[in-house]
Amino acid sequence: APQLTAATVESVEIVLAAAAATLWGLGDFFGGRATRTLSPVAVTFAGQLVSLVPIGVLMLVLGDPAPGGRDWMWGLLAGVLGFVGMVLLYYSLGAGSMTVVAPLTGVLSAFVPMVAGIALGERPSAMSLAGVAVALTGITLVTGAIGKPHQPTPKLVIATAITCGVLIGLSLVCLDRTSDGSGLWPVFTMRFTSVLLGAVAVAVMRPAGLSWRKPPQVAFLAGLSDITANMLFLWATRTGLLSLVSVIASLYPASTIVLAMRFGHERITRSQALGMVAVGVALVLVTLGR
Repeated sequence: APQLTAATVESVEIVLAAAAATLWGLGDFFGGRATRTLSPVAVTFAGQLVSLVPIGVLMLVLGDPAPGGRDWMWGLLAGVLGFVGMVLLYYSLGAGSMTVVAPLTGVLSAFVPMVAGIALGERPSAMSLAGVAVALTGITLVTGAIGKPHQPTPKLVIATAITCGVLIGLSLVCLDRTSDGSGLWPVFTMRFTSVLLGAVAVAVMRPAGLSWRKPPQVAFLAGLSDITANMLFLWATRTGLLSLVSVIASLYPASTIVLAMRFGHERITRSQALGMVAVGVALVLVTLGR
């Protein structure tokens, strides 16, 4: 019975990370669609602003005590990196093929925390590391790096997607560095910081399409999906290893791709389909290797 209980507790991180991946994928699709008609800055700011409300209400209900200065610092840094990363991500998703951009950012946003986790002393099992290798290979296939995608993506968009993947990965590392007793304060700090940055960017750039009389509802859906995923990711890293949780969470391109194929009429090649299967196998290996 004790072993069953321990196994159940350990599996929580996998469920949380998988849920975060699903929501991140949904948010990326909504955000990418919104940038087809709105500025990436406007979409990011609108989504960040509306998502600040539910996290604030939830914190009032939970009553988490205010953390120390170290947690504030990591949350603030995560907010800066996350905001810039999200602006670049939405631009890339709107300007290029979602079936290429989403997996590319996914592999990098997983690789950065994985390397950080190992550098900080985490030691995943051999099977889990094999799962990581399969996941990275699978996502590489999905990006079209091997083979020719149906819809070519400009080099500028590829470079932007790479940059935003690194920034998002670093923001996740910052969230993981917060203390276990800080509750949801790091996520709130992260979001509040990004809202301030967004307000400054909107005031300076005055992006087209942002109207308070007709708010961008799709951008709001993107923001709500993103903030919920961030909370689940934070919970998952406090339950398990950053190096493994980040890989599972990096599977978020799957839901983005499915939605892009269903509603965006995008297609995938045979190699990209093989990559998606490899990503699923990687999830199984990481799960069994715990």
